[in-house]
Amino acid sequence: MWKTKFTQLLNIDYPIIQGAMAYISDGKLAAAMSHAGCAGVIASGGFSPDEVRNEIRRFKDIAGPNKVFGVNLMLQNRNKDDIAQIACDEKVPFVTIGAGNPVPWLEPLHAHGIKCVTVVPNAKLARRVQDAGADALVIEGMEAGGHDGKITLMALMENVLPDIEIPVVAAGGIVDGRGIAAALVMGASGVQMGTRFLLAEECRLHPNAKQAIIQAADTDSTVTGFSKNNSVRGLKNTFTEKYLQAEYQGASREDLETLSRGTNKIAAVDGDVENGFVLAGMSLTHLRQIEPVSDIIAQITKETEEVLQKATSKI
Repeated sequence: MWKTKFTQLLNIDYPIIQGAMAYISDGKLAAAMSHAGCAGVIASGGFSPDEVRNEIRRFKDIAGPNKVFGVNLMLQNRNKDDIAQIACDEKVPFVTIGAGNPVPWLEPLHAHGIKCVTVVPNAKLARRVQDAGADALVIEGMEAGGHDGKITLMALMENVLPDIEIPVVAAGGIVDGRGIAAALVMGASGVQMGTRFLLAEECRLHPNAKQAIIQAADTDSTVTGFSKNNSVRGLKNTFTEKYLQAEYQGASREDLETLSRGTNKIAAVDGDVENGFVLAGMSLTHLRQIEPVSDIIAQITKETEEVLQKATSKI
């Protein structure tokens, strides 16, 4: 058991939160995270409101009604009002809020006793959400899989951590104990990890997509939509080659959105890893086997402790 501002906020053993991955982050994965002493998150992307409610109840059936978990409120989702209401009705312990302005959502969620963890891409918004009453924030670097920004995690930590008093969670390219240790030494109170848990036994990602991640090299990561301020990171394949060719030949954002629509599901659910988009972060070379969440957490927490113990001998 570790003690940071973030573990104290959520009453968890380890300051590790599992990223909300569309079509992937369900009640089963969140329950496995909870059993391992961390915080699981149920995604709203890719799920209908009824499916989100079902996954919340699935978590409670597996983990118990008093265990900590979260629900992701993606503000670009047209069903965001319904998802927020379900979170309130189901007494969800915390909500992660991203892909938009989280400030208007803080007060109504707090009124229902829900802690608010906001996902921010820059220092300006970090200060704003802190001043507005957010309980914690996630700074997500461009190394992360899926939708991300244009600033690296290292730069975000340099820019954000000195000015923020609430717990800050680092995200983007962290897959092992070395990354966790680095974030904690920098001053983060925890980490968010998505790609690492794609290879969890409890993760519903299609086996073809899991195998694509296992076989990936560090040079297989790419970003689509960067020139349109709509960056999405995943593995290079036939789809990304077609998309990037269109993007850099000047295709409109609307045409590019048409080209990419549904490709996450095609890979994650249907298992077509050439015509779909396998969303994953940049740290790929040591993701080589599928393991239970409990084994992953045991491994990375042990590694974190070993790295921190050896840190003083480095200088």
